[in-house]
Amino acid sequence: MADDISVLVNNIIEENCKRYSVNSPAKGFCYGANFELVNDAVSACKDAFNALDSQPLKVRQLIIDELRVQLDVYIPKLSEDAHYETQMGNIPNKIQKNHAALHNTPGTEDLRSTALTGDDGLTLFEHSPYGVIGAIAPSTNPTETIINNTISMVAAGNTIIFSPHPGAKNISMWLISKIEEIVFNVTGIHNVVVCVNTPTFDTTKEMMEHADVRLLAVTGGPGIVNMAMKTGKKVIGAGEGNPPTIVDATADISTAAQDIIDGASFDYNLPCIAEKSCVAVSCVADELLHQFAHHGAWVITNSDEKARLMSTIVMDNGVVNKDMIGRSPATILKAANIEFTGEPRLVVFEVAEEHPLLYIEQLMPVLPMVRTSDFNAALSLAVKIERGCLHTATMHSRDIYNLNTAARALRTSIFVKNAPSYAGIGVGGEGFTTFTIATPTGEGTTSATTFTRSRRCVLNKAFNVR
Repeated sequence: MADDISVLVNNIIEENCKRYSVNSPAKGFCYGANFELVNDAVSACKDAFNALDSQPLKVRQLIIDELRVQLDVYIPKLSEDAHYETQMGNIPNKIQKNHAALHNTPGTEDLRSTALTGDDGLTLFEHSPYGVIGAIAPSTNPTETIINNTISMVAAGNTIIFSPHPGAKNISMWLISKIEEIVFNVTGIHNVVVCVNTPTFDTTKEMMEHADVRLLAVTGGPGIVNMAMKTGKKVIGAGEGNPPTIVDATADISTAAQDIIDGASFDYNLPCIAEKSCVAVSCVADELLHQFAHHGAWVITNSDEKARLMSTIVMDNGVVNKDMIGRSPATILKAANIEFTGEPRLVVFEVAEEHPLLYIEQLMPVLPMVRTSDFNAALSLAVKIERGCLHTATMHSRDIYNLNTAARALRTSIFVKNAPSYAGIGVGGEGFTTFTIATPTGEGTTSATTFTRSRRCVLNKAFNVR
């Protein structure tokens, strides 16, 4: 079998090198998959799709297998370079995220065909590619999103033009070039994954509106998702989230505190699924604050310090201070002129139900905690805090009824019970990994199947053998 695959790959490379010249200036080719013009990048990507679409399904899986082998050694570099370029998050957690994206994103096994048979024959339902996908990657999870989307989209049979966030363009373009090199060495096809040399708002808009881009996958805030929706194209949009976590009277408080710290501090709260607030019933709130401190959080009780913290992380106009996004707890505390000891993992402080930080996706390791009279009040407030994003929520409880009631009321794409939030994307929890969680457009946790068209093929009066 191994020899058969080797022969197949060699034949594919030889054939494609002949059919799709890597030196054709008419295609606008630029080694490393980076182009000056959007139109040239899309044109080359379309040619690559025509080449990839003519190959067997097993070729897509060969690409994915090779990406997993060859990119694995670059995970430390990807994590370090992303941290230094964006000045956000921390390297150890970025390594975890990149590893999950590379090794826990489904490949072609995600594409499951179904069939119906009866007296009138057979109907087959298959997953087919769209063609060229325009994909937007954020600065918060740049390399993880590119790896995750590449595996899912190529497994589905598509080619991709990425529009990286300008704040993470260097490491994003390096990664895209490396992917291009690996894919070419496996298939002999250039430009399966491309981008432009200088990603800007204008190039992103041009890419979105290009006639040959058949599908848009947007991992970013509501502004960029709304811009994509206005193109009239099919959009898979991953918008903002404001995940609350609920702690009820039956929870294991020590474990809950540790899980919440683990989730809310993960990569300094950059993941959109991370806990952004905590709602605890009054009878356990004091113990929860004690356990937060015990497990490494810095709990602020002084009203003046709370005010200084808020003025540091939120601007006068109510918008989050971008300079504090993804920064360490120590950096934030120092900026707020708050004395502390050790290396706090998370900053926690108690607030009232109407406190503005509860309703902001702050993306920093600062957790406002609010206490309520009982579980029903906690759930009602959590729904209000989540703001209908329908993204992610977590809960800590031993009461199955409460857990089920919360899951139904919150209606989020991801609901995590008794674990850190990142269990919901396959890090320490069962299930596959994704960094494009499409809540505004409803697909939820995306995988290869998400990036396919469902096609129906009917054979009349045949292949019913019952």
